[in-house]
Amino acid sequence: MIVKYIVAIVLFSIIILFHELGHFLLAKANNIRVNEFCLGFGPTLIGFTKGETKYSIKLLPFGGACMMEGEDSESDDERSFQKKSVWARISVVAAGPIFNFIMALAFSMIIIASLGVMKPVVGDVMEGYSAAEAGLQSGDEIVKLGSKNIHFYKEVSMYSLFHEGETVEVTFVRDGATLTATLTPTYDEESGRYLYGIYSEGVYTRVGPAKTLVYGVYDVKYWIQYTFKSLEMLVTGQVTVNDLSGPVGIVKTIGDTYEESLTDGYFYVFLNMLNIGILLSANLGVMNLLPLPALDGGRLVFLFIEVIRGKRISEDKEGMVHFIGLMCLFALMIFVMFNDVRKIFL
Repeated sequence: MIVKYIVAIVLFSIIILFHELGHFLLAKANNIRVNEFCLGFGPTLIGFTKGETKYSIKLLPFGGACMMEGEDSESDDERSFQKKSVWARISVVAAGPIFNFIMALAFSMIIIASLGVMKPVVGDVMEGYSAAEAGLQSGDEIVKLGSKNIHFYKEVSMYSLFHEGETVEVTFVRDGATLTATLTPTYDEESGRYLYGIYSEGVYTRVGPAKTLVYGVYDVKYWIQYTFKSLEMLVTGQVTVNDLSGPVGIVKTIGDTYEESLTDGYFYVFLNMLNIGILLSANLGVMNLLPLPALDGGRLVFLFIEVIRGKRISEDKEGMVHFIGLMCLFALMIFVMFNDVRKIFL
């Protein structure tokens, strides 16, 4: 029982550490003094100092930090964060989210190299639904829905989810010929979703090394789009903050997936953990790039304003904005954590 939570915390920690590693490596590359590189928050459990940097593991293993000299306060040290050029600071701040996308790409390529890709090929159509009425057949490969190019079958499901009830023009290839049809989804009571009436072929197709990289990029793009669409649903009220999951909920989801995957063998446990890692890493990259105070995206906003103005905004004013944002972020995290715990006992 406890093993699944250990696995979940380890995976979550690896993703956080890789994000902070991006900040750390670019800070070192720009000769910025890093005072501490840590995993977690709160009191230090284990720590050691090498050179000028303290490396530590904190009590609460949710989060991490790369603490640079002069990042959030004034410093006379010539190697402080604020003493560096604006482009050097931009590279350090942007490195965290970029490293998340790199990790997601690496995980995706491992899965694709191991299994192949499930292309958007029709396996069968459901009678009484739009796909059958429009003449789609087994073996047709869907290449576009509306203006969106399709590379995996799961993109068909995502399009249906985020465009519920909308009529769409589908472009597909049959025997080398490119054809089009119009699909109007029908609401299915049993699944509670709108369906086009398409069954996946369900076959994984092996691809070569070059295509593995290409499809890996497509896969990361898919998860980035999924994250943005989910945020759009949150903003428009289609989902609520009660549907959000924080570290507790994420750890539970990872743990449950680990437990359920054991029946298929450890190889599939490994692949499922990588798949969740892609989602979480891409999600963390996107969330950190949002232009909100205290997040990397909020810091980038101030840095790009500095580029445009040719001079910095007052450190006190910027610091106050980030402090307020941080307090709001902590309040949201506490609410989400409470909600996660509540869901566990429901």
